[in-house]
Amino acid sequence: MSGSSSVAAMKKVVQQLRLEAGLNRMKVSQAAAELKQFCLQNAQHDPLLTGVSSSTNPFRPQKVCSFL
Repeated sequence: MSGSSSVAAMKKVVQQLRLEAGLNRMKVSQAAAELKQFCLQNAQHDPLLTGVSSSTNPFRPQKVCSFL
């Protein structure tokens, strides 16, 4: 029983390795260049770089009601 489960597990591993070996890969330098280009193109929309106006900031302190 242990031998058949071991064979099944090894077949699963071989199938996964064949799947991974068949993937098209991209060079790291090309991926880094594309990521840099994407970041530069979208920098004007990034609130971490441009800041968030106080009127649209969902994390600003809430105003307290002073009627009470």
